Amino acid sequence: MAIKVYGLPQSNNALRAMAALNEKELEYELCPVDLQSGAHKKPEFLALNPFGQIPVVQDGDDIIFESRAISRYIATKYKESGADLLPVNSAKFETWLQVESSQFYPAISELNFELLFKPMFGMTTDMSNVEKQAEKLSAVLDVYEAHLAKNKYVAGEVFTLADLNHMPEIFLLLKSPKAELITSKPHVKAWWEDISARPAWKKTAASIPL
Repeated sequence: MAIKVYGLPQSNNALRAMAALNEKELEYELCPVDLQSGAHKKPEFLALNPFGQIPVVQDGDDIIFESRAISRYIATKYKESGADLLPVNSAKFETWLQVESSQFYPAISELNFELLFKPMFGMTTDMSNVEKQAEKLSAVLDVYEAHLAKNKYVAGEVFTLADLNHMPEIFLLLKSPKAELITSKPHVKAWWEDISARPAWKKTAASIPL
């Protein structure tokens, strides 16, 4: 049975799952979920994810939701396929997995919502919130800049899941008026140029409707 991804390529979290599957060179079927019609709140979808959110991955009898759990599941179950996303020495890896979700993601996801998604849905961007979140993200990226001056990737010298989990949000931010938050920091920019050149990410990015 093919792996199924319930979600949308416009969803940053669905892209995280798709990027992991592409790194592992796995075939999967993208099953679109019509959020505008409320399909994610209907009983058949709630049977997959009781929280009514995308993405959900169905891999045989396994049902996984929460995008970081999905990417970790894929990297673990299919460790021998494609790129190995799990390092042997995991202390730095585990730390930076958490940094992404608790420090980096809150600010950058708010920025992308304000700058890209609100206009897409005819909503008004809150510029005061944009500046607030940009300041937060800039401070976080100052830490990344110092860290990446000493490390090729966030968890050391090899590309891992800790890098991959950042990629959808950075890709989108670079399409926004706040792209300089990334491009103005030389080591962060070089890191992004490296990881975004990976064939698996190019395949993932090609599916994003912009």
